[in-house]
Amino acid sequence: MRLIGLDPGLRITGWGVIECEGNRLRHVAHGVVRSTDASPLAQRLCELFDGITAVIAEWQPQEAAIEETFVNMNPDSTLKLGQARGAILMVPARMGLAVAEYATNQIKKSVVGVGHADKRQIADMVRRLLLEPN
Repeated sequence: MRLIGLDPGLRITGWGVIECEGNRLRHVAHGVVRSTDASPLAQRLCELFDGITAVIAEWQPQEAAIEETFVNMNPDSTLKLGQARGAILMVPARMGLAVAEYATNQIKKSVVGVGHADKRQIADMVRRLLLEPN
């Protein structure tokens, strides 16, 4: 089964596609979709929507996983992230994929073993699990 993971952001949305065969995982592709900072919010949401649509069309995953919204101290930033997440969440749903949502700490604990791992630790473990030859 082919899965896409989505890490939503208004400026940069990360994505990764993996192939699951039994209990083995294989890296297929990864990248980012960027929106134009100077554009109006509605245009930026369209850029994210169109970008994720193109990624799913190219890599043909059967299911999607998306990170739940992280609520920070700035309500304006949290609201904008929620809007970006909504636009991104719609793409796999509209394309007929099953969509699962996961809390940030749950993702970190599953990948690294610690729910409060930093980005470097996560990147190192993903590299070990998916990118380095066994």
